[in-house]
Amino acid sequence: MVRTTKAGLVLDDKDLTIVSILMKNGRVTYRELADALGISDVAVRKRLNRLEKSGVILGYTAVVDPKALGYRVTSLTGVDVEPGDLIRLARELASKKYVKGAWITAGDHAIMLEIWARDEEEMDRILREISQMQGVTRVCPAVVTETLKARC
Repeated sequence: MVRTTKAGLVLDDKDLTIVSILMKNGRVTYRELADALGISDVAVRKRLNRLEKSGVILGYTAVVDPKALGYRVTSLTGVDVEPGDLIRLARELASKKYVKGAWITAGDHAIMLEIWARDEEEMDRILREISQMQGVTRVCPAVVTETLKARC
């Protein structure tokens, strides 16, 4: 299978396999990737550099358990805003420490947030803070009761 990115980069099966493996294990070695693909580690490095420079791979990060870090309450929160305030509010919200993920959407809410709080009291304070921001018209939290899949 061959795919072309929006920037015009052509990705072949080996590129897609590299991306798939890295999405499952960001700590995989060049050697392990090379063995899985049947190519040299130098070829893997070249492909990874190309995937990084073209913006296919944006970075490498650790997936953590919020509860293990003391965050007992997680919320996926929709935020509706006045149209003229969308970009400003999305950026402002994304900069908050308690926001772990932020998206502008074309769905039920203009902005979707992943929020971590230490307890229900902190979550209530955060939601009140958001609802009082100029331009926010509605805040719709959905508290996560069980995580079935957390990331790619």
